[in-house]
Amino acid sequence: MEKRSIEIKWSILFTLAMLLWMYAERLFGLHDEWIEKHAFYSGFFAIVAIAIYLFALYDKRKNYYNGFMDWREGFISGLFITLFVVILSPLTQYIISRFISPEFFPNIIRYSVETGEMTRDQAQDYFSLKNYIITSAVFAVISGVITSAIAALLMRKRKKRA
Repeated sequence: MEKRSIEIKWSILFTLAMLLWMYAERLFGLHDEWIEKHAFYSGFFAIVAIAIYLFALYDKRKNYYNGFMDWREGFISGLFITLFVVILSPLTQYIISRFISPEFFPNIIRYSVETGEMTRDQAQDYFSLKNYIITSAVFAVISGVITSAIAALLMRKRKKRA
């Protein structure tokens, strides 16, 4: 497991960043008073996510590969970060929905019904812990693979030929 300790560390940091982001969203009213703006501002977490992957692959290159890492090594490292984030995502969603913002689901359901975006049944099915656990895991896989590929491209560094 020591071989993947850097990936585990950064997946935990990613998860903590996500929890802090959700806490900030709640503090700024995006889970109640300004719920109509939630989807827009939540998208900015992508910047944080990409930065974390870049720092993680930089850490891997510097401290595991002695300053040199090809694209494949970086991509595989990114995939392991993604795997660990996916494993942690059900717990993350549980913490968010039960402790950080327990009012989010009732508020977004009410908003979706009031604006006519969904019926009450549709909103209750979509905005549920079960659905968010599934959706967050699927999204983590897709976005993690893409981010890993791009971050690995940016963080690759070859040894200079003598």
